[in-house]
Amino acid sequence: MPRTDTPPAPPRTRGNALPPAARGLLLYCREGFEKECAQDLSHILEANGWSGYCVARPMSALVEWIAHDGSIPATRLPALSELVFARQLLLMGERLTDLAPGQRVEALLAAAKALAPAFSGIVVETAYTDAARELSALAKSLAPALTRAAKASGMLQTEAGLPRLHVLIENGSAALVAAAVPGNCSDWHMGVPRLKMPAAAPSRATLKLHEAFLTLLTEAEREQLLQPGMTAVDLGAAPGGWTWQLVRRHLRVTAVDNAAIAPELLDSGLVRHQREDGFRFRPPKTVDWMVCDMVEQPSRIAKLAAQWLAAGWCRHTIFNLKLPMRRRYEEVERCRALIADALGGAPHELRIKQLFHDREEVSAYLAPAPPVKTRGGRKNPL
Repeated sequence: MPRTDTPPAPPRTRGNALPPAARGLLLYCREGFEKECAQDLSHILEANGWSGYCVARPMSALVEWIAHDGSIPATRLPALSELVFARQLLLMGERLTDLAPGQRVEALLAAAKALAPAFSGIVVETAYTDAARELSALAKSLAPALTRAAKASGMLQTEAGLPRLHVLIENGSAALVAAAVPGNCSDWHMGVPRLKMPAAAPSRATLKLHEAFLTLLTEAEREQLLQPGMTAVDLGAAPGGWTWQLVRRHLRVTAVDNAAIAPELLDSGLVRHQREDGFRFRPPKTVDWMVCDMVEQPSRIAKLAAQWLAAGWCRHTIFNLKLPMRRRYEEVERCRALIADALGGAPHELRIKQLFHDREEVSAYLAPAPPVKTRGGRKNPL
């Protein structure tokens, strides 16, 4: 079924044109989820009329999409935000397979110039896998030399809208040249956020909600929707990792769990512990947020989140879906359909992403779709 969470077309590069020599797309993903990343990408591209095929080597943390005619269609790029399993989205250029140590910089610059005439910056990186870690030293040493040479050649410029050059080191003699489109890429190195574990947080699960706020919400939405004094319910809260993220933003939280909540959170004065089953709890009045990280079948959590929104118990919700070992992409799409069905066709925003701090799971944000303004400036009701 059509997705209801498709964002507007992302910005393009200078002159509203893509790098002319891009022959495909390069995606970074979690190691072991290459198949799901390829399925998700193929579904979206086929719906947009793109013709090509995916290469997804197991445990590579990479997916390549190669155009059948050797070039990217002059139509809307998929948005990184709508790709569930992708951490990074790049336009793929040439793969160099015979790089001699003393000639790497010259060869890479030539491949970069063939991809686009100018770039805003340079990133040299590896795939995020255990096998690629030994290449990190090479990437770090190559980056400054490549940057100096690019500056000297005039390739690096400050003009707005230029793509960013990415060089993916595959081994000591092979690298893939790619470009990131401004506004439609991750600015985190390798697409991975480096979030520090707060010493005061009661569990590492706190990082999942922190990353969810950074990834699933825009900066403007975080400022608007996470204001001090707002109210939230945390279903399955114990020991309080997600509650901690809400409290640090000064929200008033009802932590629902039969197990104990960290005493420090209760001492904050912002947390009320409700010893009850998360599936049975009902708030006495509408809250701003419901968050949920309960270990349960994903379909059951999806229906629960939709029920909270449909019944008016919350205005926004972030929840985690624990995926099965097989047919993980299909399960995500099934949950997407279950939510749409439970909401009875009501317009809604559903953003789903496998975060870095997720494992065999994905995180989702669900809320009513924003009202549509009429010509007279008035907003249509939901």
